[in-house]
Amino acid sequence: MSAEAVAARPWRRKLVPYFQAGPLTLVLALFLIFPIVTIVIVSFFDYNSVQIIPAFILDNYRDVLFSKVTWQTYLNTFGYVIVVWAITLFIGFWIAYFLVFHIRTNTIRIACFLLTTIPFWTSNIIRMISWIPLLGRNGLVNALLLHAGVTGHPLEFLLYSPFSVVVAFVHLNTFFMIVPISNTMARIDKSLIEAARDANASGWQILTNVVIPLSKTGIAIGSIFIFTVVMGDFATVNVMSGGQSASVGLMMRNEMSELQYPAAAANAVVLLVIMLLIVSAIVRLVDIRKEL
Repeated sequence: MSAEAVAARPWRRKLVPYFQAGPLTLVLALFLIFPIVTIVIVSFFDYNSVQIIPAFILDNYRDVLFSKVTWQTYLNTFGYVIVVWAITLFIGFWIAYFLVFHIRTNTIRIACFLLTTIPFWTSNIIRMISWIPLLGRNGLVNALLLHAGVTGHPLEFLLYSPFSVVVAFVHLNTFFMIVPISNTMARIDKSLIEAARDANASGWQILTNVVIPLSKTGIAIGSIFIFTVVMGDFATVNVMSGGQSASVGLMMRNEMSELQYPAAAANAVVLLVIMLLIVSAIVRLVDIRKEL
């Protein structure tokens, strides 16, 4: 082998990682970075009822940032996010806790975990629509309440209201809390819990001082899932509120249906910035790299 070939080999080794990362980098550039850059560019365009006009204007962002209607829509969306996050966190945490710490047999644990995935065997639309015959004026829930004498008339708020939107969101997204929290809890060293019991710690003290602190990464990841999914959702709000409630995703959907793509793009950019700030805050509070 010549001296030139030996001298060139270290340079080839340095290029190997770049070739290995090249395909994934290309995919991310085509399907993530390029679409985001396109949305940002379009958000500065002008438009009318029939066409998009290439330009550089700030009117779309002024409409987003200084419109009372837009602010109310964002606040309404944040309201859904906070309520759904709190409920899914409560339900997801205790289901994960039961699966990890109360089921001793690994086979039964896996079987129970698979039961939580059953709703994902059907589409989101079907799962949403399935609540309508349950929560409707003449639905099963009202029929049971009337038969039991709990109420003398059908409850109107059960369907086509914020209540039904929250119910559907919780049903659709609780799984996104269960999985990361279960994964984090399964990694907790059981000897720590035994040591706490040997030190005469109560069940509540073990929960608050051992389990919850060591489950923070799973809670953070699940929270990111819930925030991102609920903030961008439009179908659930539209179907379960009967068109009587608004969200940021639904507002963008309506703007696109009216060919107001620059306005929708500006809303998408603002929503993206808000989500990045939320995710950055969560990442600063909890080091989720332990789970990645």
